[in-house]
Amino acid sequence: MANTEAALKEAMSTIEGTIGVALVDYTSGMALGTAGGSKELDLTVAAAGNTDVVRAKVRTMEHLGLSDEIEDILITLSSQYHLIRLLKGRGTNGLFLYLALDKSRANLAMARHQLRKIEAELDV
Repeated sequence: MANTEAALKEAMSTIEGTIGVALVDYTSGMALGTAGGSKELDLTVAAAGNTDVVRAKVRTMEHLGLSDEIEDILITLSSQYHLIRLLKGRGTNGLFLYLALDKSRANLAMARHQLRKIEAELDV
C-alpha cells in the first residue's frame, strides 16, 4: 500500500506525459496532496475547479435517477488531457485523483490503466 505522497510521485514518474497530479477531497475542494504542476497549471486551483465538475456530474446523475458509479471523467483540451478518477476503496469516499497530461506525449489508455493501478495501491 502506498501513501499519498508515494502514489503521486509514482504517477509523475510512470505515466508518460504527466504534467501534474493531485489527490482531492471533493467535499471541500481541497487538494490533499500534489505533485508536478507549472506556472500555467496551479494544481490547487485545478483541484477546486474540478471539484465543481465532479459535484455537477454527481448531481446530474441523481436528477436522472442513475444508480451507476462514475469511474472517471475525461476533459480533452487542444493540448492536454485532464483525467478525474473517483476513488472507490475503503476510506476514500469523497476523494478523486486528478491527472493532467500533455496530449502530444501521453497515451490515454495507458494513463487510465496506470491510474487504476495507483488507485488500487493507494492507502489514504
